[in-house]
Parts: sequence; C-alpha cells; structure tokens
Amino acid sequence: MTRSDLVPDRRFMVAVTLLLAIAAVFFFRESAPWLQRPPGWTLINIEGFLNLTIRAAAERAQPMFRFISWLFEWPIAGLRVALTGLPWLTFIAAAALLARTAGGKRLAIFTSAAFLYVVVIGYWTETMMTLALVAVAVPVSTLSGLLIGIAAHRRRPVRRVVEPMLDLMQTVPTFAYLIPILVLFGVGPVVGMLASAIYAIPPMVRNVMLGLDRVPPSILEPAQMAGASPRQELWWVKIPTALPTILLGVNQTIMAVLSMVVIASILGGLQDIGWEVYSTMKKAQFGQSILSGLVIALIAMVLDRVSQGFAHRPAAARGVSRVRSLIFAGCLLALTLLTAWIIPSLWDYPQAWRFYPALELNAALDWFTRTFFPITQAIKNGTVFYLLLPLKFGLLQTATPRVWGFEMGLGAGAVYWALAAIAAAAASWRWSWPAAAGILVVTAVYFFGLLGLPWLVIIGMVCVTGYTTGGWRLSLFSLAGLLFIAVNGAWEQAMMSVALTLAGVIFAFVLGSALGIWAALDDRVSAAFRPVNDTLQTLPSFVFLIPAIMVFLVGEFTALIAIVLYAIVPSIRYAEHGLRNVPAEIVEAADAFGPTPFQLFWQVRLPLALPEIMLGLNQTIMMALAMVVVAALVGAQGLGQNIMVALTWMDVGKGIVFGLSVAIIAIIADRITQGWSLKRKAALGL
Repeated sequence: MTRSDLVPDRRFMVAVTLLLAIAAVFFFRESAPWLQRPPGWTLINIEGFLNLTIRAAAERAQPMFRFISWLFEWPIAGLRVALTGLPWLTFIAAAALLARTAGGKRLAIFTSAAFLYVVVIGYWTETMMTLALVAVAVPVSTLSGLLIGIAAHRRRPVRRVVEPMLDLMQTVPTFAYLIPILVLFGVGPVVGMLASAIYAIPPMVRNVMLGLDRVPPSILEPAQMAGASPRQELWWVKIPTALPTILLGVNQTIMAVLSMVVIASILGGLQDIGWEVYSTMKKAQFGQSILSGLVIALIAMVLDRVSQGFAHRPAAARGVSRVRSLIFAGCLLALTLLTAWIIPSLWDYPQAWRFYPALELNAALDWFTRTFFPITQAIKNGTVFYLLLPLKFGLLQTATPRVWGFEMGLGAGAVYWALAAIAAAAASWRWSWPAAAGILVVTAVYFFGLLGLPWLVIIGMVCVTGYTTGGWRLSLFSLAGLLFIAVNGAWEQAMMSVALTLAGVIFAFVLGSALGIWAALDDRVSAAFRPVNDTLQTLPSFVFLIPAIMVFLVGEFTALIAIVLYAIVPSIRYAEHGLRNVPAEIVEAADAFGPTPFQLFWQVRLPLALPEIMLGLNQTIMMALAMVVVAALVGAQGLGQNIMVALTWMDVGKGIVFGLSVAIIAIIADRITQGWSLKRKAALGL
C-alpha cells in the first residue's frame, strides 16, 4: 500500500466538510434566521444605479439614438410598401425560384405551398410586414456578427471580452435587455427590429470564429509563401474556406431573428403576424392563434431550409454564373406581374375567397376540452401536487392526508430518510460516493423544497458540484453568481424559476432520451422523428404556448408543458447521436464475449454514450431557462414574472438584475454539465 492510497480523495474531503457545514446551518437556523433566507442587510441597490445611468445616457445621447431610429425607419417602411404592394403571385414565384436554387424541386413545392397557405388564410399583409422587419434585421445581425467574429479571431484580447459577452447575450432573457433599448429608442418598429438584430448576433459571431479557427494550415501555407498580407490572407483564403460554416451562422441568425417576431411586435406596435399571434392568444381566441401561429411556423421552416440549402451547396455551384437561369427567372417574374395586372385576384387575393376556419377550430377545441377534462385535469393536478409543489415548498409542507394519504410527521420523515440512506448506500457500493451524494441532494430538495432549504446550503451544494466537475474556477464563479442573486433580492424568485425549470428538464430529458434511444435502435423511427424535430426547433418559443393554453388554460402547468415542448429536441438528438456514434471497435470487442443484446446495450453502448447524452441535458437546461420569461405570460411565477413587470414599468435596473440572475443560473448549469461530460469522456478514453 502506497502513501497515496492512504491520502483521502480531496473531493471526498470537500464533500464531508460540506456535510458538516450543512448540519451546522440546519442546527442554528432557528436562532439565526439569516441562515435560512438572505438577510435584508445584504441587499444592495444596483437597480437604482443602473436606472440612473441608463436614463442619464438616454437624455444626453437622445439626438443620436433618435437619428439611428430615423435611419432604420426608412428601409423598414420601404420594404413594407414594396412587399405589401407586390402581387402575391409574383412573390410566391420568386420564393419558389429561390428555394429551387437552394434545395431543389421539393423545397420549391414546399415553399409555394407554405406561402399559398398564407394567402388563402388571409394573413398576407401581416406576413409581409414581418418579412420586412426580418429583411432589415438579418443584414444588421449578419454584418455585425461577421465583423465582431473576425476581430475576435484576429485579436486574443478582443476574444477574451467577446466570449463571455456572447454567453451573457445567449442566456439573458430577451425581455431583460429589451428594456434599455426601449428607454434609449422609444416605442416603434425600429425597437422591435433592433431587439431582433441584437438577439441574433451571437450565433453569427460564434460560427465566424469557429469557421476561421478551423481553416487548415495546409491551405494557409501557399498564401503565406506567396507573400500575402494578413488582410489578403483573411479575405482571399480564410473566409472563402470557412464560408460553409459562416453560412450556417447566417441560417441560425435568420432563425433567431424570426423567433423574436412576437416580442418585436409587442414592442414595435406593428400590426404584423407576431402581433396577431400575441393579441389572439391574449384574448383566448385559440382558433385564430393556431392559424396565425402556423404562419410563423411555416415561414420559419421555409427560411431555415432555404438558408441551410445555400450553406450546404458546393463551392463550385455557388461560384458558377448561370445566365440562362437568371434570364428564365426574370422572364417568369415579368410574366407573373403581367398576369396579375390583367387578373386582379392574382394581385390582391379576394376577401371572399379566404378560407379561415377559426370558429370551427374553436368549436372542436371546446368539444375536446369538455370531453377530456377529467383526464387533462387529473394529469395537471397530479403533476402540480406531486412534482411542482414539492420542488418549490418541499414534501415537508405539501404532504397532506387529502393529497398524499398521510402527513409528513416524525414517523413518515424517519421512513423517508431511511429509504434515502439505503438508496445512497446502494449507489455508493454499486457506483461511487458522488452518485450517493447526488441521491441525497435530490431527496433533500424534494423533502425541503428549494424555498425551504437554507440559501447557504444551496450555494454550498452548487459550489461543491462545480468544484468536482470544473475545478476551483467554476466553484468560485458559482459562489459569486449565487451571491449576486442573493444580495440583489432575487433569491426566492430565482428558486421559483429553478423549480419550474427543473420540472420541465426532468420531463423533457427523460422523455427525450427515451425517444432518442428508440430512434437509435430503429431507423424507421429515426426517419419519422427527424422532420418532427426539425419543425420543433424552427418554431418560435411563443408558438409552444398556444397548444398548452388551449388544453390546460393558464397556470404553471401550462408553462411546464410549453417548456417541455420547446426543450425536448436536444435530448432526443443527442441520445440518438451518442448511441449511433459509439466506437465500433469497442462494441465488437464486447460482442466477442457473447453478451445478450440487452447486456450489450446497457453495459457497453449506453455507458459510452452517456457523455453525449449529458450534453443533450446541457442543451435541454439552456432551452428550458430560455422559456422562463415566456412562461411568465401564462402565469408562471419567478424571475420571468419580475422581468415582465420591469418591462411594463420600464424599470431598467430591475430588468437587468433579474435578467442577469437567469443568465447566471444558465451559465452555472452549462459549465457543470459540460464539465461532467468532459470528465466522463476522458475517463472512458473517448
């Protein structure tokens, strides 16, 4: 036995120290209430400072902001006039030709069908207003992202500043940083456009950096030997080589802009398709909201597939000048203009021809709601009473004879913790002590609730988890971030949001992973899931509220359903990807020992795929947190609700503080899950 064998594991010693500290906090919390909740004297007035700073900047620089607003009003207004005045037949023909060039005949047919639906349903003008905003926001985002990405690629100090800013921009809820934009620019269409453009910059920046970083040295060497300057090397070699990755960034930028159309409508006061979705949903006109929401979904799918088609086209095809194709396209568009001028119904679709089955949809939904009310109500009540409430307030407070059949007294509590200890001991014997610690953490959260656990205990558990997965830096960042939330008076709201997000992640990850495993084992299932996943990933977040509200009305359970629908796709895709990409040589070596298919799956393939599956959990958490503010629109309490209040009262400080709180939680969860996945991959030699 060596000396190193006698030295305890540092992580184990940290865990033991934490356990003793938790015991001390629980023992003294009655005599020292500040151990249970953040004390009032720790609160600092960052909100007031931010309000004064932003408003002072707005007053001093108001002429500049008004000039910028006026500058962008012109292209938005011009595009609105051009698109709404163009014959619908000509627009559809142009869109079909573009889709044909990007992805072939099938994409052209799908694009034509999507826009024909818009025409027939009667939302043509509203859709053109939205596309005018998108057509201005996308170039702004793309150009800004390209320049920032190039600067970050060429200058290391710039990269050190840009990368954390991107993390914040992608994790702070959109409503939070919309508040200062409103204060600076006022209300109007430009505000919605700028909000969409700013929100869509990060994916472009990341793809530009990724594409330029991955240019092989073998491609750069000839240019360097020829004496090319750094600028020539960038524009003549690196950017053309990285163009496919950059174009994928354009694709993600377009989707990010389109996902903001509803929010942009709320801020911009523009009567476009986003406003139609929001206003009908607010009035509980579900048939109307379904029809208008489907317009956004179809436009999102068209733009996604067309932009992806151009991104994946071979470089040779992009560079070829197709004179005949251009002449044919010009003649066809001219012919459609002439035809529409002769036949007025091909220019402006007649109102009498409109097919708008909103009333029929409302009647069908009313029948469904009344018929299946006992089932939907049972699902809703079961989830609320047995999962959401215990996660918030704990089994200690929510277990009542009426719901649970017993009260969590001394005897029931002793049985609960005895079972928890047995499960932890079994996990320690079967796997390791971190697994046992994880079981104890889960049982403690379910027993006391996130609002019932002392705040210092939660901070301690997160910091130790960060230390074991990412080291001291992550642990210190977690400590600083959670203390920021506590001292700014956002602790209880943060725990409410974490409870709802945690419930959504549990459902989305378990269900999504199961579906992903099924897809990995059956090619037909995988083929069936692929278009469904593509559709779910292209839908703006607001659209997910529509079916949830229709069936379950407003409330936290409705928010939970929307979160699950929005966040489930990464779990499906990463589970399937992980299982399908397990190294074949390892599977073959294991198969040589003659295991059953069941043993081969559970003991070889699944453990090897687990790091990839955990990355799916990471993305599921990030997408669930992105829905925090949207969930507030249907009654969910927590940080999102406070951000909405701040938006209503134009309270910049409150909006930024609560938005940063969401971002901090997201970044901590992201770093912990990524750290665990990397450690697990290293342990498996992957």
